Amino acid sequence: MTRHRPGRARTVHARRTPRPSGATAAAAVVALLLAAVACSTNPATGQRQLALISEQQEIQMGRQADQQIVQQLGLYPDDELQRYVQTIGMGLARDSERPDLPWTFRVVDDPTVNAFALPGGFIYLTRGILTHLDNEAEMASVLGHEIGHVTARHSVERLSKAQLAQLGLGIGMILSPEFRNYGDLAQTGLSLLFLKYGRDDERQADDLGVRYIAAEGYDPRQMPRVFETLERASQAEGSGRVPSWLSTHPAPGARAERIAQAVAEANLDLSRAEVDRQDYLRRIDNVVFGPDPREGYFRGSTFYHPELAFQIDFPAGWKTSNQKQAVGAISPNQDAVVVLTLSGRDDPTAAAREFFSQQGIQQGQARRGEINGMHAVASQFGVSRQQGGDIVGIAAFVEHQGRVYQLLGYSTSQRWRAYDGAAEQAIDSFRRVTDRRVLGVQPKRIDVVSVPSAMTLEEFSRRYPSTVDLQTLALINQAQPGTRFDRGTELKRVVGGELPG
Repeated sequence: MTRHRPGRARTVHARRTPRPSGATAAAAVVALLLAAVACSTNPATGQRQLALISEQQEIQMGRQADQQIVQQLGLYPDDELQRYVQTIGMGLARDSERPDLPWTFRVVDDPTVNAFALPGGFIYLTRGILTHLDNEAEMASVLGHEIGHVTARHSVERLSKAQLAQLGLGIGMILSPEFRNYGDLAQTGLSLLFLKYGRDDERQADDLGVRYIAAEGYDPRQMPRVFETLERASQAEGSGRVPSWLSTHPAPGARAERIAQAVAEANLDLSRAEVDRQDYLRRIDNVVFGPDPREGYFRGSTFYHPELAFQIDFPAGWKTSNQKQAVGAISPNQDAVVVLTLSGRDDPTAAAREFFSQQGIQQGQARRGEINGMHAVASQFGVSRQQGGDIVGIAAFVEHQGRVYQLLGYSTSQRWRAYDGAAEQAIDSFRRVTDRRVLGVQPKRIDVVSVPSAMTLEEFSRRYPSTVDLQTLALINQAQPGTRFDRGTELKRVVGGELPG
């Protein structure tokens, strides 16, 4: 990045003017800083671009966030599927303007219908989006779009502007929640998942995606179908561990129509363009659909974990959440929490000692013994804070099947009396699962069927029953109720996943 040479100074006659306000002065500082920064031309977009973050910093930031995503979200445990997505992604990335980035394409084990890109070439598809796509060209469209965000350096530009705003407006500047944690690039982590792109960014990524998939021989006419499916899925979607598609990718009006028109105006020779539906459906056959109950599920306020063979009753009426590394509940007023995690130790005493050795945590009255026949150590604790009030709670460490679980219930010191009974009752409810129906629960999975004769979606549903409703069946097959399919058409249904009553 080069700096502009200052121009020759001109002599001007001073004139008395009112002193600028703080906001005006701050804006002037930012304007001067912007003028002082020479923006380079992005080779993918051909536009001048602010980039205070070097390519090496960009890659380092992406690598660090990638490690957190793998740890906190988890990769889908199918090596063949992972290699397939990596191969398709690398083919597209080689045709981009930044082929030398450490491109990595992964499938994360999450039911949400989404895809996202991190700086430096780290791109992810959820298993949820794979179950909703219909062919390889559609998957390539999603990958090409995300590659476009990386080659256009959209996240780098937004983070650069946020850094410059912090520099110009000082510590008193109140940034938007999107950028509040971006002061230290080394600490961005999973916050990048929630970085929204603007509409211009999305249009650029769409156009670049069309360019990349067409260069690789895919049919770009499949891309509009992807966005139609994603919008339908967002309206019907449940919760997951990553944001929903519309949370990170705003949906400008007539987006699919704009892309279709752009493809038509490009006058591309699409006579040999690839779609590859049959091979794609073979790849996603048997992929887990929806939340995986093997990783735990709720029945009311009771949480069951078949894989780890435990259950726990959270306080009734509290909002519950099951994440990859923790399960918990928060009170209706959001002023008390009960949360369960693995401690990383193999002995409750050692786990308790490690917890209470943390700076700022004071140990209260201890209680050693058992919780439902399992060796446990429990104690009250407190944390002094300068703002927001002190924290008071109970911490328990329970050994079960060779693992030690950490169970915490806590609130502010002013509110703890209202919650201590409910928190202690929840912790004391931790127990083994012995019901074979719970232990044997399996997830829903995609099952690809070749229909032996022409039939409607309703007829397919009756002949090949699914464990999802007709609306979901229509969504994953990119159809509408009443759609008629020809003999030999391969369709997706969902099987398994029934939970015990």
